[in-house]
Amino acid sequence: MIADAYDAFLFDLDGVLYRGDAAIPRAAETVATLRQAGKRIAFVTNNSARTPEAVLAHLASVGVSATVEEIETSALTTASALADRGIATALTVGEEGLRRALAAEGIATVPVDDRPDAVVVGWDRSVTYGSLRDASIAIQRGAAFFASNDDPSYPAPEGVTWPGAGAIVAALIVASGVQPEVFGKPNPPILQAALTRAGGGRPLVIGDRVGTDIEGAHRVGWDSALILTGISTREELEASGLAATFVLDDLSGLLAP
Repeated sequence: MIADAYDAFLFDLDGVLYRGDAAIPRAAETVATLRQAGKRIAFVTNNSARTPEAVLAHLASVGVSATVEEIETSALTTASALADRGIATALTVGEEGLRRALAAEGIATVPVDDRPDAVVVGWDRSVTYGSLRDASIAIQRGAAFFASNDDPSYPAPEGVTWPGAGAIVAALIVASGVQPEVFGKPNPPILQAALTRAGGGRPLVIGDRVGTDIEGAHRVGWDSALILTGISTREELEASGLAATFVLDDLSGLLAP
């Protein structure tokens, strides 16, 4: 089967294993079969809003068995990178997953008047004009500008999409005139961290977005599988000029000859 050629499988979540609260058919069974074959697995998501524990619970709700040690979120990648750079304080636009990841690395979330070292942005469904204003002011005063990810949209139930972290990031770019450093896919840091969680070996990056999953695999020189249960289509892949190693209707294609 296709999976025989790889040691580590790096699974995107939204649009691959589930869509919203709904399980995607044959996804959980495929993951279970790979485990039975001795394959190593990591779950890697640009969604910075959820904690690893929340991701674990969501996976369990759609029948996918996992451990918290197998989960890499863009919030974890971002917090680790900022801690390595000595960032101590941040004005944070984001939800619990991002705030808890920063706190765990000793990075305090502070208001704009405290002159934070950095502005850190992730997906935030409660974002307000006031929070955007303060973030823009902090950036213009010299705070470094970071984003956990810049996905323009989020795959929601019933085949629609919601504004993603990238929509918030775009507003701040326009307001401040500054481009952020982004740690989530398609940038290498999150994929490298996920492969470490999977224990190394020859990886296959599995996702539903050309611009994040397939582009991300391309940037690190790894093979990829575009799964057509989420955002991107075959036509979008062809128009992008990128090549996925595999294009599969759903995850069960990994088990095909």
